Amino acid sequence: MSARASRPRRTTLAVPGSSPRFLEKARGLPADEVFLDLEDAVAPSAKAGARAQVASALRADWGTKIRAVRVNDASTGWAYRDVADIVEQAGAYLDAIVLPKVSGPRDISWLDLLLSQIEQAAGLPAGKIAIEAQIEDAAGLAAVDQIAAASPRLESLVFGPADFMASLGMRSLTVGAQPAGYTGGDAFHYAHLRILVAARANGLQAIDGPFAAIGDLDGLQRSAASVAAIGYDGKWVIHPGQIDTVNAEFSPSQADYDRAELLLEAHAYYEGRGLGAARLDGEMIDEASRKMALVAAARGRAAGLARTSSFTPPAD
Repeated sequence: MSARASRPRRTTLAVPGSSPRFLEKARGLPADEVFLDLEDAVAPSAKAGARAQVASALRADWGTKIRAVRVNDASTGWAYRDVADIVEQAGAYLDAIVLPKVSGPRDISWLDLLLSQIEQAAGLPAGKIAIEAQIEDAAGLAAVDQIAAASPRLESLVFGPADFMASLGMRSLTVGAQPAGYTGGDAFHYAHLRILVAARANGLQAIDGPFAAIGDLDGLQRSAASVAAIGYDGKWVIHPGQIDTVNAEFSPSQADYDRAELLLEAHAYYEGRGLGAARLDGEMIDEASRKMALVAAARGRAAGLARTSSFTPPAD
């Protein structure tokens, strides 16, 4: 996983791009990432006006949050202007574009090329703006391996449960909830694992989609804990009241955080002495260990954890 792709995304907060009040409020919330939405949260008649509001909002102070915009999908008449207007007006303040309803690698290639052209014209660093691909239907899941390898800009794959459920004909009207009558365990397990494997094989993050029952924090906690357990990096939230619950599920324990920071410090020490692999407390550590520790350390820092131990070099 690249350094950029290891940026914490425990929580990604959806913010309607057409609501100045929500855009203002989101700046002070403890989400790791916000995406300003130009797609589902914005009516067709309001999309043009929302672009200007989103571009203006991006230029405000968002602290350390990852700033993303979800554009309309590549098959629509809005997508090109979404990308062009936002990047031309506020590309210097934008970290990522979320592309919804990605059904194949062609969608990613289109966005990659368009971003490259606009970055060049606007004088932005090449490759500055990352892509997050939302997998939302049967076609997207079937092509997820090709999608994950389609561009070096890709930073995460995001599971979109609502459209996915509709695509498969699942018997449920609650986003993220198990279909009525299903007794086989977790109806989303196959999709979650398929996306996770494709993401990890290409050095990307895997992010779960939202849990729509805003008042059901127990259900939200179970949903977040389940995907965190298999290796997901975070989950989308659609209400401020969901942020703390999801952050907690994707944050390391104090012991795990201390261990990650200790491992990073020890690895740097031994690497500086020409050793690619060494032992720490009886355990072998190497570059693979360092990559794993980077993720845990970043999550711990995002959670506000402070170290309670430090590395002591061995006596010569």
